[in-house]
Amino acid sequence: MKIYEIGTGYTPVPAQVPAATESVVEELTKAFMAMEQPVEILDISTTHRAPHDLPITEVAVPSLFTRSDVSLGIVHKVKRVVYSLALAAKLKKILKAAQEKVVLHFHNQYNAYFFFKTVPAKLRDKAVIAYTNHNGYWSLPWSETCDTMHKRYFQEIDAMKRADKVFVLNPVMRNNVIEQVGIPSDRVVLTANGVNTALFHPLSEEEIAAVKAEYGLAGKRVILQVGSVNENKGQGRSMELLAPLLKKDKNVVFAYAGGIVSAEYHQQVQKLAQDLDITDQVIYLGMVSPGEQMNRLYNIAEATIFASKYEGFALVSVESLSAGVPALLCSQLAYDFGDGSVHCATAEELEKAYMVLGTAQGAELRRAARENAVRRYSWTSIAQEYSKNMFS
Repeated sequence: MKIYEIGTGYTPVPAQVPAATESVVEELTKAFMAMEQPVEILDISTTHRAPHDLPITEVAVPSLFTRSDVSLGIVHKVKRVVYSLALAAKLKKILKAAQEKVVLHFHNQYNAYFFFKTVPAKLRDKAVIAYTNHNGYWSLPWSETCDTMHKRYFQEIDAMKRADKVFVLNPVMRNNVIEQVGIPSDRVVLTANGVNTALFHPLSEEEIAAVKAEYGLAGKRVILQVGSVNENKGQGRSMELLAPLLKKDKNVVFAYAGGIVSAEYHQQVQKLAQDLDITDQVIYLGMVSPGEQMNRLYNIAEATIFASKYEGFALVSVESLSAGVPALLCSQLAYDFGDGSVHCATAEELEKAYMVLGTAQGAELRRAARENAVRRYSWTSIAQEYSKNMFS
């Protein structure tokens, strides 16, 4: 069966901004191609797509909606609806022409919802419909999110109920989908996101020194956070945990990179740095292009820090491990990424972990991080799991 990987319409694949779901679509497709599995990406039309050698069929939308947007405001929502309706029309044509069954792999609630609403059941029966839930809200206790789910994510609930296979990214998500939505457990598959271990890899000491100099961080020890600047990602929470360490060692800096989703929150982060008296040690690096540039950024860090309130899967932490950079997990989320990751619930635990980084034990931690990423999170193994479950 041919697999159609369906881009979300948020930003074109390959993504020119750090966009986790679009990275998943791209990397899964590459892995399927390496397996000689017939695959094609359906994605939003654009004149701004990055150079690629992927099999992409564009879904035409008005030019107003073809650019990437990180504000997630009303234009973003309208764009999702416009693209989803155009996508459904394209899928209807594909299914009408299909001589054998195909797999449609959705990654976004809008796309799946409008497909189910507008494509007749007779045509839908010509496809195995898979849905991967990337939505971090499903990682929270149901008692905290029940109302939000039914008000804001009713499309996702509908899509998962109709899908033949639902892929989820952590055990809490799986439990919520089965117990709270009532989807049979044999249709819910626990999986992980992978990492391009060839792209995200350790650099030499000379290369790292050059990148640090480029960012004006020569001689500094960097704790790095990668992710959109908003309250969920928690750059402010990271600063509060790091403040005691930063005050003790002026050579340590907290650097964060990502698009500013909330200008108000970014202002709060900057004010918090002033209130904590660590302004000179807090550096915003802006939005960094995914891929090689992001790998260079990971490599300048002693460790990365993860502090999200909710997340489907902390892809940035796995990318960090692949670059040979330990990941400090300062969140209550139920993640265990294995070797190279360290849970730090308090400032004291974080400082203790940091003190190890400059020692022989820290060097071993970096080696173990890289080996763990290669062993557990290669896209080849992730794609094989997807394929096995899609076709079963």
